[in-house]
Amino acid sequence: MVRRADAHPGAAEPDVLKDHRAVQLQFGQILPYVPDFLRGALLSLQIAFLAFAMGLGIGLLGASVLRFGPRAARLPVRAYVGFFTNTPQLVQVFFLFYALPEAGILLTPFQAVLLGMTLNAGAYLTEIQRAGFDSVRREEIEAAETLGFSRVQMVWYVIAPHVVRTLYPALSSQYIIMTLGTSMAAIFGVEELTGRALNANAISFRSIEIFSITAILYVGITVVASAVLFALGRWLFRVRRGVF
Repeated sequence: MVRRADAHPGAAEPDVLKDHRAVQLQFGQILPYVPDFLRGALLSLQIAFLAFAMGLGIGLLGASVLRFGPRAARLPVRAYVGFFTNTPQLVQVFFLFYALPEAGILLTPFQAVLLGMTLNAGAYLTEIQRAGFDSVRREEIEAAETLGFSRVQMVWYVIAPHVVRTLYPALSSQYIIMTLGTSMAAIFGVEELTGRALNANAISFRSIEIFSITAILYVGITVVASAVLFALGRWLFRVRRGVF
């Protein structure tokens, strides 16, 4: 009977196991990429801020239509919200980037990602702000009507401040989610944080070190963003609840 060499107590270990045990973390090789990662993190914050700000405007308009608009105007808004909240954001950006050129509309990767995230955010923020509209007391609406406020003045001076104070933690959390969601921009070649991490990994092949640092940077920017949002909420809107 022939005995297998690797079953013998003194047999040499396979090379695969040797290589596996020989893996060592070498973060020093990744340090030169850190400034590049920080620039990518700044771009991630920029995309999230622009998409959130424009989405907030879309959401305010959409919530106003759902609350005060005629039926003919409410139906398109509901269709918009239903479509963008029930399809993946990645598919939406794929459509903008790959399908629109067939109609003669060319978007850069940055433009496609920003537009897709803005439209997606607008749908979710429409629902969030609609809930805020519904939470406004009827007495406040009647007081504004008695003072002769128009619909626009009523939304801007009465409803919007109430919505911000009431839903500030939810709005802030949505912004944090959007900041993390910018990572999908790497698929389209946008060099935000994840995109730069993928580039560095293709050069150095130090995946563990690169994506460990990337994860730490994401935690860092979300913590900093949460602290800034909390401070702004207390200063501008007297919000005492935390973002999370």
